[in-house]
Amino acid sequence: EVQLVESGGGLVQTGGSLRLSCTASIASAYAFKDYAIGWFRQAPGREREREGVSCIGIADEATHYMASVEGRFALSYDTAKNTVYLQMDSLEPGDTAVYYCAAELWGSNCDSTEYTYWGQGTQVTVSA
Repeated sequence: EVQLVESGGGLVQTGGSLRLSCTASIASAYAFKDYAIGWFRQAPGREREREGVSCIGIADEATHYMASVEGRFALSYDTAKNTVYLQMDSLEPGDTAVYYCAAELWGSNCDSTEYTYWGQGTQVTVSA
């Protein structure tokens, strides 16, 4: 069982920055490093995107970024805190969405259908 808690969302102007955090509580024989962690988003009035904004396999550090955020967003993590961070710079109104953190044991891709554990989401709003 994995519980995920996101934080760090908010309201910013175009060009601003936010850093999202996803902290995992793991009640199993597996460790944080055994999971892939992904960030997914759902824009207002739309379904949650199947492709993740960004995902990382903690064990091998394989990282994926959605094309539209490449060069603007960056993932990092802290194994001591079981936390993954998503640094979002040069934010655009099109980035406005609820951002969800998800985890999958031995995950290897950035497809939302492959992730089992989900957080409640954090709202990111970028004003023009």
